[in-house]
Amino acid sequence: MENEKKTRGLGLWEKYLTLWVFLCIIAGIALGRLFPQLSEVLSRFEVAKVSIPIAICLFWMIYPIMVQIDFRRVVIAGKTPKPIATTLIANWAIKPFTMAFFAWLFLSVVFKNLIPHNTALEYRAGMILLGVAPCTAMVLMWSYLAKGNMAHTLVMCAVNSLSMVVLYAPLAGFLLGVSGIPIPWATIAFSVLIYICVPLVAGYFTRSISIRNKGLGWFNERIVAPLKIVSVIALLVTLILLFALQGYVIVSLPSAIGMITVGIFANILVVFVLTYVVAKIIGIGYEDAAPSAIIAGSNHFEVAIAVATTLFGVKSGAALATVVGVLTEVPMMLFIVWLCKKTRWFFQS
Repeated sequence: MENEKKTRGLGLWEKYLTLWVFLCIIAGIALGRLFPQLSEVLSRFEVAKVSIPIAICLFWMIYPIMVQIDFRRVVIAGKTPKPIATTLIANWAIKPFTMAFFAWLFLSVVFKNLIPHNTALEYRAGMILLGVAPCTAMVLMWSYLAKGNMAHTLVMCAVNSLSMVVLYAPLAGFLLGVSGIPIPWATIAFSVLIYICVPLVAGYFTRSISIRNKGLGWFNERIVAPLKIVSVIALLVTLILLFALQGYVIVSLPSAIGMITVGIFANILVVFVLTYVVAKIIGIGYEDAAPSAIIAGSNHFEVAIAVATTLFGVKSGAALATVVGVLTEVPMMLFIVWLCKKTRWFFQS
């Protein structure tokens, strides 16, 4: 346990992570504006709506986390029904419906006089598509920073990936009131492969071979210590790329971005708090409750973007709303991570 605590200390990187995130967001927007050809070039490198440069960065964000997971705990985590059931209910029985509610509340009631009716409907559709897609990759980073149970987080990522194949299309179709929602099979498969499977296999073999040949102490000092910094740097580079690619919308449509963001943030916060409190009530400890609530609040923006562009078009309000989900996900989830760490006392009894 002591070794695990040491490996999670990121020192200067973690202490000032919010500052680094803010600076990277500014840098990304500036790059996108100063060198518009950069975003055009980067956007050409896509497979199934997944950006290859961002996929590479996400690999280096997640691989160092996979390296630190004791895979014997993954088996144990898979046998604990409470956290898994809590996350599944939050992801599929609560979050899509609360997102639909907040999309209606803010875009068709609160900001009714500020947005044309048809535009508001498109924004609402994009938010719904975002709310129905549970995150399956970046939650590993958020759970890690919140000092959650990484074995449980990994199991839930796998469960979310499988459940999304079955539940995404019918639930999105029901909430949008349309039939024939296309399942982005290629996007789901490729993102799971790149974000989960490849880092998982690489992390497993790196850990097992290193410990077997050099011992746990050498592994923590020579492998884990450098890689934990790599993980945070990869997160920051990902931010720069995301905002270089999509940050122009913040400058070109600031009022629309703000109105969409309010609804997304409200949904993340409500679902997070609800899951967090329920976890406490049913006796789940902090290390499982934190990732359960974090997973419940986060979204899989690649899938949402793929479906929005297929259904409504690249330049639609729905596609814009899913892009806003991309741009706001990291700052919002960092706030949730901070909230988790500040409220850890809530689970002490």
